[in-house]
Amino acid sequence: MFKKIVFTFIFLCVIVTASHAGDKLNGAGASFPAPLYYDWAYQYRKATHNRVNYQSIGSGGGIKQISNRIVDFGASDKPLKSKKLTKTQLLQFPAAIGSIVVAFNIAGIKDETLKLKNSVVADIFTGKITKWNDPAITVDNKGINLPDEKIIVVHRSDGSGTTYNFSYYLDGSSQNWKENYGVGKTIDWSVGIGGKGNEGVANLVKQTPFSIGYIESAYKDKNHLSAAVLQTKSGKWVVANEENFKAAAKYASWTKEDNFYAMLALQPGDTSYPIVAATFILLPKEKVATNKKVIAFYDYAFKNGDKSAKKLGYIPLPEATKNMIREYWATNIK
Repeated sequence: MFKKIVFTFIFLCVIVTASHAGDKLNGAGASFPAPLYYDWAYQYRKATHNRVNYQSIGSGGGIKQISNRIVDFGASDKPLKSKKLTKTQLLQFPAAIGSIVVAFNIAGIKDETLKLKNSVVADIFTGKITKWNDPAITVDNKGINLPDEKIIVVHRSDGSGTTYNFSYYLDGSSQNWKENYGVGKTIDWSVGIGGKGNEGVANLVKQTPFSIGYIESAYKDKNHLSAAVLQTKSGKWVVANEENFKAAAKYASWTKEDNFYAMLALQPGDTSYPIVAATFILLPKEKVATNKKVIAFYDYAFKNGDKSAKKLGYIPLPEATKNMIREYWATNIK
């Protein structure tokens, strides 16, 4: 009798535990939105008991893993065109908007004080400008004591949507870059050291005096780094802040028919920060049941996650865009 009671108790415990465990989803990809997805997943688990595990492995890895059906959803800061989505049988929608900053490590020079023309940024990352006191830099920074030190360039070592958007910005800012480097998730860098993920680049910049690198703005804030003042497409100086990110993001022209493909760098407007980017979720068309669980998570985030997105330095999607995404889900996941 005692054994029967014990067995019944254990059996009931297993049932209760299972009922509170919820569903588990696995995603992987871009490091750009990782801080936001971690926060959303934490809040979602508290509210629903459903788990979302996300691995920050870079956009290239995310595209590869979802294309091979290794994870339930992939994440990429490089949007895929409809032809590629058709070939890989994937669906795509944006989840949030972020920005890329040019972070630097020079003792004594404060955040949002160092001005770098967009063309100068390109020349630094090609190795054409090698010293911090190069005339091309000092001309725009009167009163700042720039050191006679070699610039240590830090870039991504992995396939990266952040690199894709950063190189898109450089491609539109420099003829030299356009002719010799182009746009891509990976670049054949002439100079510099590589870090894996936004995390790796941020850590290298933080640890390396006289370095410069490109990272998502959330990583700049998390690591207490300084960012350069850049130029709008029209040549106006702009700092990396929420107001200027929003000024660029408002030009996003999303359409369901084009699977929300859009590049947001170098938008018009005198206050539009030049390196703004959306981050995207990729789903396999055939996995309808799992896809419904993934969109339940993102729909929860769209309804409840704007506050944490703003706190972490991201721009939530406009409500009209969220509703357009919900229409896209209803049409394609049923």
